[in-house]
Amino acid sequence: MSLFPSIGSKKDTRTVGRGFQSIFLIVFTLLMTTGIEARLAYLQIVEGPKLRERAEANRIRMIAKQPERGNIFDRNGKLLASTRYPSSVYLWPMAHTKPSWSVVGPRLAQILNIPQDEMEKKLEQAGANSSSLIRIARDLNEAEITALKEYKNELPEVEINTDSVRYYPHGKQLAHVLGYTRELTADQLKDKKQEGYRLGDVIGQMGVERAYEKVLRGEWGGQQVEVDGAGRPIRVVGEKQAKAGNDLHLTIDLDVQQAAEKALGNQRGAIAALDPNNGAVLALVSYPTFDPNIFSKQKLSQKDWESLQGKDHPLVNRALSAFPPASTFKIVTTTAGLESGEFSPGSILQTFGSLTVGGVTFGEWNHAGFGPLGFPRALAMSSDTFFYQVGRKVGGPTLIQWSRKYGFGQRTGIEFPNEESIGLVPDEIWKQKVLKTPWTVGDTINMSIGQGALQVTPLQSAIMFSVPANGGYRVQPHLLKDNEEAKSWRESLNMKPETIKVLRDGLRKVVSEGTGKRLDVPTIAPASGKSGTAEAGVGRPNHTWFGAYAPSNKPEIVVVAFGENSGEHGGTVCGPMVLQVLEAYFQHKYPGKYKKPQPDPSEAKTQNSGHGTGD
Repeated sequence: MSLFPSIGSKKDTRTVGRGFQSIFLIVFTLLMTTGIEARLAYLQIVEGPKLRERAEANRIRMIAKQPERGNIFDRNGKLLASTRYPSSVYLWPMAHTKPSWSVVGPRLAQILNIPQDEMEKKLEQAGANSSSLIRIARDLNEAEITALKEYKNELPEVEINTDSVRYYPHGKQLAHVLGYTRELTADQLKDKKQEGYRLGDVIGQMGVERAYEKVLRGEWGGQQVEVDGAGRPIRVVGEKQAKAGNDLHLTIDLDVQQAAEKALGNQRGAIAALDPNNGAVLALVSYPTFDPNIFSKQKLSQKDWESLQGKDHPLVNRALSAFPPASTFKIVTTTAGLESGEFSPGSILQTFGSLTVGGVTFGEWNHAGFGPLGFPRALAMSSDTFFYQVGRKVGGPTLIQWSRKYGFGQRTGIEFPNEESIGLVPDEIWKQKVLKTPWTVGDTINMSIGQGALQVTPLQSAIMFSVPANGGYRVQPHLLKDNEEAKSWRESLNMKPETIKVLRDGLRKVVSEGTGKRLDVPTIAPASGKSGTAEAGVGRPNHTWFGAYAPSNKPEIVVVAFGENSGEHGGTVCGPMVLQVLEAYFQHKYPGKYKKPQPDPSEAKTQNSGHGTGD
């Protein structure tokens, strides 16, 4: 063997890894190819719909169209709530993230008098990827619209659209019945998002608007618009019509409502009017009141806030707030006395200037008494000492039982449960819990004339007056008009016919010869009623009440008026209010039947000569 290789010969010296290199390259290539294909499959199959949706969202945008809220009418078809169409400013949510916002934002803030950070907060709340326009200002005036058009070149993607906004043509007159609508608060939006509400939506916040929100609201619609890379609309690719909300017809009688509002005037208090046969609410007035149109503004002024936040609390519905019922409660005491069997319809009791029980003296309102009285005459004269004796005889538990049967101490069933006080029927448990003392005969005597801790609302009082008016049924007040029979809205208290007769006789005598003579006039049908004057605390003027129904023989309407800290007496303060409402009802329903008597010319001559005796 030669020690030297041949000149020109060639030899490969690599020996490690030669057999695996090609295999490694093949496997690596396969793995990469498989990974890429798996990723493509994942993007197409798993993530495909989401990615297509995202791409579509960049190309297709929804211009939402707010539904028109349903109208509200009174029982005779008169319009109570409708819609007006102001101009509003809208932006795309991503507007504030674009370079142009440095110009657009300050200019909009200047024109609309809205802080720039307030607009940005709304846009951020919607989210930059939102496909809906966001309203940043509503109720534009002519000057604002003109300015927006003048600066159109500086305001790309700023749109002026027409909105539908709630309008109340009668302003304050139905505020506590209709309530109002207002944009959702942030907390409300969180709760309502799952129901389809969105940023900028309005919602019923009180009254009928709140109670029937789902009926009145309607369904959103809008246009699907294709946009270019700059977000400019190219064409409409689809449209869904907004569905208007349903109209409502209420039991309210606008003529009676307006008469009640006028009768109450500037007296802090309330008036409630019902059909005693089925509980249909004909009028519900509370004063002080407010204009619900205020809430349709984009932003409330200082003056607006002051009108809503006054010391008299105008947003409080006094027709659904509780106060001591005073002598109107003698209807319940009469019922308890006769239904208990402790007294008969012909029972006679001696009355006194005062009555001393357990060392405490309870006075008669006239400080003298009225001699011997039966139930009808005791109601007519509103004798306190008569009803003290009835209450003491039947006892607290019986009085309490009948108070609750009449509906006191519980919700009436009207559509405003969140606005309604249940009042208070005090009992042994309540007194021990709150006052840490036992129930006494003095508590029973106070309750017998509607004093003490007893509290009822004007609406509950109207239900009480409906019981003798309709022959012994407790009605459920309601505001939605329908054609159901009266029995669907009332429940029998299973009272004796003699009890109902005594009540009706007594309440008629109140008007014909007692404390309600102001209603004994030819301008209305013969009426029955009861007055009440409640102590309101040391140094504070009395509360006053008057409730009545008419015609006495076949009642069609119950009216209860309440004066908060009005002073004087129920017959003198609230009696004339009730009369005005009844006059409006009967003179409108029966034209020409109930008229004011024409004065005798000779009497007028005598009065003009200065010889009249006056009132």
